[in-house]
Amino acid sequence: MSYCRFSSDNFRCDLYCYASQGGYTTHVASTRVDGDIPALAPLTNAAQFLESHRAQMAFLETATHTPIMLPHAGQDFVDADLAAFLDRLEGLRALGYHVPPGVLEGVREELADEAAEQGKCAVREPEPQT
Repeated sequence: MSYCRFSSDNFRCDLYCYASQGGYTTHVASTRVDGDIPALAPLTNAAQFLESHRAQMAFLETATHTPIMLPHAGQDFVDADLAAFLDRLEGLRALGYHVPPGVLEGVREELADEAAEQGKCAVREPEPQT
């Protein structure tokens, strides 16, 4: 499952994050696209969406990139659990990396769901014996 990709938020995302066998993987971009990337039209109109996608791809083919001058640019990380993954994302955002809206909130919700599920298991009543 992917939490965000470099293409997220109209190619403004500085991270590519996903759940992997080793835990939670984060790839940090080393560059950012210069200029105003054309936005995609809503999927409600296929013709408009297709035209906006073509415009976006045409822009990206000739766009220049600026190196990201922050710690960890171009690095990869694997965090063993959701809590460490959330800490990583919060730390990268605090350094100035662009994390799309909703990503941190989604990880927090997943962490809360995980904690609630573990809590249910911990307080489960034993089955009555007959």
